[in-house]
Amino acid sequence: MKHDSLIRSEVKLAEHLRTEDPVGVCVQAFENGHRERTMHAILTQLGADRSGMLLEDQKRQARIILYGHSRSGSAMVELARKLEKSRILELLAVQVDGLRRSGVDDRVIPPNIARAANGDPPDGMVHEEIRAADPSEILANFCFEYKQHPIHCPEYPWYDWSFAKTHTQVACDPAVWSRVEAPFRQQIAPASAKQDRVYGYI
Repeated sequence: MKHDSLIRSEVKLAEHLRTEDPVGVCVQAFENGHRERTMHAILTQLGADRSGMLLEDQKRQARIILYGHSRSGSAMVELARKLEKSRILELLAVQVDGLRRSGVDDRVIPPNIARAANGDPPDGMVHEEIRAADPSEILANFCFEYKQHPIHCPEYPWYDWSFAKTHTQVACDPAVWSRVEAPFRQQIAPASAKQDRVYGYI
């Protein structure tokens, strides 16, 4: 899916955040294969020079929130580890029904993330709670179950519904994305405070 595909809840959430918090918040969505592009965008927003270098004060002032669904949840953790190597801290990271990438342990949240949350269905493709690499704080490992109350997703292709039914229901369930947005609201600063930057992976 493209980063601007409005059938995706990740993109809808980004658009909603832009509309509700137009001042003091920068929101961007990226496809999960574009990690270098995302890293460049983050460094640029933080004020990096042409070589991509940041001053220590710029790093201290960083207020970054990451979120991702499916394989993008794993890509988000990989990006967080790159930020950690650059000694850039993050406010929050939220994964939704993550699918592991080969060679990436995306359930261990790196210590540069202050708070993290994870949402998985118990009968999904992968169900495993995230854990923190100290001092990350796990806000929640929340679950959603659709056997009794299935959700129809008419905007999604038939093959998603046929071969990844639960995964697709998570993707289009408004209750899931309300849970994702809730910790954002707790972390996003008032317009008069330092600028927040929210990055979503799809």
